[in-house]
Amino acid sequence: MTRAVLDLSDVRYRWPGRASFSLTVPQLAVAAGETVLLLGESGSGKSTLLSLICGTILPDRGRVVIAGTNVTELSDGARDRFRAEQIGVIFQQFNLLPFGSVADNILLPLRFAPERRKRAGDAAAEAASLCAALGLPQGVVRARANTLSVGQQQRVAVARALIGQPPLIIADEPTSALDANSQAAFLNLLFQQTAAHETSLLMVSHDPRLGERFDRVLRMEDIAQIERAAA
Repeated sequence: MTRAVLDLSDVRYRWPGRASFSLTVPQLAVAAGETVLLLGESGSGKSTLLSLICGTILPDRGRVVIAGTNVTELSDGARDRFRAEQIGVIFQQFNLLPFGSVADNILLPLRFAPERRKRAGDAAAEAASLCAALGLPQGVVRARANTLSVGQQQRVAVARALIGQPPLIIADEPTSALDANSQAAFLNLLFQQTAAHETSLLMVSHDPRLGERFDRVLRMEDIAQIERAAA
């Protein structure tokens, strides 16, 4: 049986406040090397779920196990270090350092993750290799991020998530601003790179048309329950 890189069980979280809501996820697992698309509309709890997986918030109950470690048992500092080591994140707005070079942006996660830095080996060479594999122009590693096109910035964000071979990639609506052709090209590149390293991918989107490209499609309403408190 293929091991699970991500495994949530009996997870529940309630946001504080008068108009708060609670999110309950009985079970969610992503296997090593598996690509999973998670569909959900605005307000369905997707952002809360990603925060729980990344360890930026802790559940009120349940287990969040990533690469064999229950992150709910870690201290705040240990969770931050673990996230840097084990999870690559592709943000919807890319979150690049605008005045940093492409190399600076790609190598940034390694500054906080010594084991991931070891896995990268010659980090500068891996950054250049990722740029080439993702179709970025030769020599782009020296360019400032704010001089790149949107498509190029997106590829830099992918390289930053992939460097050092984290076992899990979380992608938060990374294709929302792209047309159909650009979406297809982006997913081709992303899948090529995750397959090369048997990296698991959990991508969040509201677009069901992307589903045929993934090993599995999940819907928030099928895996999670939301309860809203009265205002």
